[in-house]
Amino acid sequence: MTSKIAPKRLGFFTRLLDDVPAGERYRLAAEQIIHAEENDFNSAWIAQHHFHAEEGGLPSPAVFLSHVAARTSTIRLGTGVITLPMENALRVAEDTAVLDLLSGGRLEVGFGTGGTKESFEAFGIDADRRGEVYAENLALVRDAWAGKVLHGGNHLYPDAPHLLDRVWLATFSANGARLAGLSGDGLMLSRTQPRPADNPDATLDDIQNPIIDAYLAGLPQGRAPRILGSRSLFVADDRKRALAFAETGLRRVADRFAAAGHRIEGDKLEDLIKALDSHVGTPDDVIASLKKDTALARATDIVFQVHSIDPPHAEILRSIELIAAEVAPALGWTRSSAPQLVAAQ
Repeated sequence: MTSKIAPKRLGFFTRLLDDVPAGERYRLAAEQIIHAEENDFNSAWIAQHHFHAEEGGLPSPAVFLSHVAARTSTIRLGTGVITLPMENALRVAEDTAVLDLLSGGRLEVGFGTGGTKESFEAFGIDADRRGEVYAENLALVRDAWAGKVLHGGNHLYPDAPHLLDRVWLATFSANGARLAGLSGDGLMLSRTQPRPADNPDATLDDIQNPIIDAYLAGLPQGRAPRILGSRSLFVADDRKRALAFAETGLRRVADRFAAAGHRIEGDKLEDLIKALDSHVGTPDDVIASLKKDTALARATDIVFQVHSIDPPHAEILRSIELIAAEVAPALGWTRSSAPQLVAAQ
C-alpha cells in the first residue's frame, strides 16, 4: 500500500439540504461557501440532483456556482458531481468553459454516473445504459474543451483546454478508479458506500484503500495524484450538543431507509453514526475518529460535509470554523502550505 500523501488541501461540500425553501437553500449554501473561504478553505464542492429534494437541492450547478463565483475570490469551486449521462455534453462543455472564465480560473469539474432510475427516465435515458452514455458524453466534453472539430465542422467557443487537467471522476469501484488513473484524472471517494455482502462489517477505509491502490497503479508516471476523500463531519464546541443534532438527522435518514425496505443494524445513536460513516463531536472527538481512517490519510484533498446530520445553518458555520482552526490542522492541512490545485488558463 502506498504511503500517505501530504500536505493536504481542505474542502467544504454541500448537497444544499438546509430545511428551508429552495431559494433560501441557495442563499444559505452560498453563505456557507463564503464562510469557508473566510476560514481559508481551499475548495468548495456542490452536488447536482434532479427532482428529489430530500437527496439534493440543486439541479443547475453552473448557475449556482456562477453566483458564488461573483461573491468569492480565492476558493476553488467544484462540481461533486455533474450527473453527466442526464446532460447534453456540449452544453456542459460550454457552461463549464464560461463558468471557469467568470470565476477567474477557479473551476474544478467532477463527473459521475449518478441519479435514480426515475431521474433517467424523465430525461429519456435508459438507466441500464448510463455507463455507456456517460463514457460517450465524457469523451465529447473532453474533445470540445480541447478545441477539436465537432459535428458540422464546429468548434467550442470559448474552448477550455485547461479544464482537461481539472477533471475528477467519482467511483465506488477499483476498476473505475483504475480508469480515472489511466486518464490522469482526479479520484473522488464517497463519504459512505455500501458494504460487500460477504463483508458487512468492513470499514469505509477497508473498501476505499483498494480503490486508491487501483487509481495509483493506473496513474501515468509523473502525473501527480489527486484523491478527494469526502467525509461526513459535524463538529461543535459541546459534545452533547453535537450528538443531539446527530440524533435528529441520522434518525431521519434511518426512517427513510426503513420506508424503502432497508435496515440499519442496531437502534442506538452510535449504531447510526457507525452505519452512516459519520464523525460527530468536539474537535478532539472527530480528530480521534478521523485519524483512524487510513484511506482519508492518503487523500490529497480532505473534503467535509455535514450530511446526513444536517444541523441548522449557524451550527454549520461554527463547524466550518472549528474544522479550519483545529480539525484539519491535525490531519495535515496548514493554511500557508496547502498546495494549490491547477489553475492554468
